[in-house]
Amino acid sequence: MDAQKVDMFIMSNGKFFESHHINAIRDRLLAIDDSKWATLSTAQFKDPTTTLIVSILAGSLGIDRFMIGDTGLGVGKLLTCGGFGIWTIVDWFLIQAATRDKNKQKIQQLLY
Repeated sequence: MDAQKVDMFIMSNGKFFESHHINAIRDRLLAIDDSKWATLSTAQFKDPTTTLIVSILAGSLGIDRFMIGDTGLGVGKLLTCGGFGIWTIVDWFLIQAATRDKNKQKIQQLLY
């Protein structure tokens, strides 16, 4: 794929991925052909900041985990009221990394 398209994609979507994964994603994007560009440019990624805000406001209900696609963990948090509050507090620190990991999995599915 064209380096200019790849750099533009990285600049506009870099916040959705872990910083140490950006170079691997860039290298993979440079290696693919242009036919996947339309699919990649229309892909919607979850915003880690939005997920953190939802986690702070309604984390004990598991809504943050439902948002990123962790349905089982969302049900677990919902049934235990956020692990009696402990799981909710732990998720305030972990939910952004979990969101970025889900975004990485999504881009891997699109590219491979």
